[in-house]
Amino acid sequence: MSGQTPWRWIRAQVRRPVVLVTVVPYTLLAALVVLMLIVQPVDESMVVDLGLCGLAAAWMLFMFTLRPAWWERPRIMGVFFVGLVVINAVLVARNPAFGLFTPAPYIYAFTILPWPWRLPGVAVVAVVAGSAQASDVTKTTAVGLTIYAAVLVANIVMMCGTAWFLHLAEREEEQRVQALAELSRANRMLEATLAENAGLHAQLLAQAREAGVLDERQRMAREIHDTLAQGLTGIITQLQAAEQMHEPPPQWRRPFEAVKRLARDSLAEARRSVDALRPEPLETGRLSDALADVTGRWSKLHGLAVQVTTTGTVRPMPPEAEFALLRTAQEALANVAKHADATRVGVTLSYLENEVALDVRDDGAGFDPAGFESGTEGGFGLTIMRQRIEGLSGILRIESEPGAGTGISACIPTLPAGSHA
Repeated sequence: MSGQTPWRWIRAQVRRPVVLVTVVPYTLLAALVVLMLIVQPVDESMVVDLGLCGLAAAWMLFMFTLRPAWWERPRIMGVFFVGLVVINAVLVARNPAFGLFTPAPYIYAFTILPWPWRLPGVAVVAVVAGSAQASDVTKTTAVGLTIYAAVLVANIVMMCGTAWFLHLAEREEEQRVQALAELSRANRMLEATLAENAGLHAQLLAQAREAGVLDERQRMAREIHDTLAQGLTGIITQLQAAEQMHEPPPQWRRPFEAVKRLARDSLAEARRSVDALRPEPLETGRLSDALADVTGRWSKLHGLAVQVTTTGTVRPMPPEAEFALLRTAQEALANVAKHADATRVGVTLSYLENEVALDVRDDGAGFDPAGFESGTEGGFGLTIMRQRIEGLSGILRIESEPGAGTGISACIPTLPAGSHA
């Protein structure tokens, strides 16, 4: 296996080889020692055999069992395997019954020797096992040598064939694992591609939406230019012509000037809408300053003082949010002038932790908001006001009652204080 020892692969697949290499060899050796003590008398030869068994146990314990870090080092494992085979061969030469211990070297050959070194390792162990099996065969005759050679060849062919088939199985498993890894990598790449395509699709949709919005804004700009702007220009021209023809009476001069000023302001706003510019008060100041300017001009025009209050820490807002709140205030004040017949008007701008709130209240005639909420009543200005606020994920609330005044509250969510770059 390329760059991977058989032991590493087997250990990664199942946990049984851990028991196989750490328990079975010692169990075999202990069983053989007990068997030898039962069937043979303890003599000098037996003491040597027991010493060799102790050496085999110590060799496995020191070189393998107690050294897991060495299991991945082929050279050290090669020395361990050769030493164990030599000890086993000496035991077999002294007593063929120790051929029963050859499964232990086989186990280590299949688990710690990398390919192709596994084949010669298995063949050497097969020679030791075959020698034990043919220990009773006379080797001084041709027939005996033939039988001995046949036993050795049979052991070598059988065990090397087993090693070869296991190697093929390992290669197939490695190829399967690599194929799964490639498939997983391909799936991750496909997921990344799909995510990228989804992002591009969303970007294209956003661009298409922006293009549609731009086209609609341009269409509305043309409509404003061709209708409102030209109509306001005509009104101003007619008023100027009327002034040139007849001097207005003193009692008419103030409302006459107010009409001209209102017409000019409306014309300026119409032109700014055509040019897709922000309202003039927001071009040079913040929303609180713009509100003060708008309410001041409204007070002069209608002769009614407006109390403007700003609470909280003033912080920058997105331009579209400032625009929506300013337009809400203008529309609410316009409704007060047209319908409320109020004596007191208050405008409050509140910078809260996660939102900015605008409240416009008056003590005028009021109305029943139920019709507006259901959509059966209410002017176009209130509808546009709600659309502006809700288009920014905000909330517009209208509190009113006939004879008890009106309160309009607009809240737009924004970033918490201190989170602005």
